[in-house]
Amino acid sequence: MIQHQSLPSSHPATVTVFASPTSWIESDALAQCQQVAALDGMIHVAGMPDLHPGKGAPIGAAMASTVLYPFLVGSDIGCGIAVFPITLKRAVPERLAARFPDLDRALDADDPAWAVVEGDVPAGHLDGLGTVGRGNHFVELARVGPVLDPDHAARLGVDADDLVLVVHSGSRGLGERILRTHTEAHGAGAAPDPAAYLAMHDDAVRWGSLNRRVLAARVADALGAEPSEPIVDQCHNLVEIRDGVYLHRKGAAPGDGRDVLVAGTRGTPSYLVAAHAGPDANHSVAHGAGRKMSRSDALRRGRAKHTVEELRRTPLGSLVVCGDRQLLFEEAPTAYKRIEQVIADLVEHRLATPVASTIPLVTYKTADLGPAPGTDRRGHRRGRWRS
Repeated sequence: MIQHQSLPSSHPATVTVFASPTSWIESDALAQCQQVAALDGMIHVAGMPDLHPGKGAPIGAAMASTVLYPFLVGSDIGCGIAVFPITLKRAVPERLAARFPDLDRALDADDPAWAVVEGDVPAGHLDGLGTVGRGNHFVELARVGPVLDPDHAARLGVDADDLVLVVHSGSRGLGERILRTHTEAHGAGAAPDPAAYLAMHDDAVRWGSLNRRVLAARVADALGAEPSEPIVDQCHNLVEIRDGVYLHRKGAAPGDGRDVLVAGTRGTPSYLVAAHAGPDANHSVAHGAGRKMSRSDALRRGRAKHTVEELRRTPLGSLVVCGDRQLLFEEAPTAYKRIEQVIADLVEHRLATPVASTIPLVTYKTADLGPAPGTDRRGHRRGRWRS
């Protein structure tokens, strides 16, 4: 059995990384885990197999402390992944990709997606509602692949070849505003009034979940389908009070008996898993494949190896809707770790059991509004992109 790595530390806080010796874990990420472990009040840091460096704190980590640190959650409070069943007569990627709505554009007043909004919008934050955001956020039409745990899949109501919408998005500007308000006064320090921070934080978590529902409803309507309730919706950027301490998760999904979609890349499967992580993992599991290249490295290496059009169709035959050429390179599948290794590490450490895979058909990143000025017919910017 693969043993998890217990890192030495002179501080009372313990650090455990749940990854095999052959998994790619950057030294900078391990160093950040140790830096977090040295914070006042820190008890235990659990690194997931998708662990990678973040801005000041590791991504793919769950951190338990007697002190609440907003910067450990970050600016995208409430970010998570939801899975929605969808029924379509035919799933032809080329036709469906052209029908995706512009998810960078705000909701029109008469958009049918408003029907999923019941009651008041959390924090009254209407700006950005129904938009996906940038970075690693996406909305994906996928087909359920091989079912690995038929009984559990049946309880979720999914079977091989079913279609689902996978939505990865967060609280847009709301979480950023909450963190900025804190950092302007306290930097990376502790929350002076944890209850006040948690009240705003909880609004952002609810907002992120609502936004994923609105996004799914927008896409379902555009594709001629009925909106549905999510079968999975787990936030992976949040803090909760558990066993009397603050459990911060940054790029780590709740793993205490929850069903979680561990996202691969737009060119690889993702995996629905039944999570059953214990206290040594801070009751958490991985949230995705995890980056192995910085955005700048992915952009530089990608330009040397691929054309824009090559990145619009994946090795799986799926299509990528993305009008931002730089983002295409930054989010290329090769910029991420192997999702199969991440899942294998979760299994080996008894943190989760795979239920089924999902295979991308269309992955939406940003609207593709046609060739930009200065591009040729193949969509390459003259003088910049390899042709």
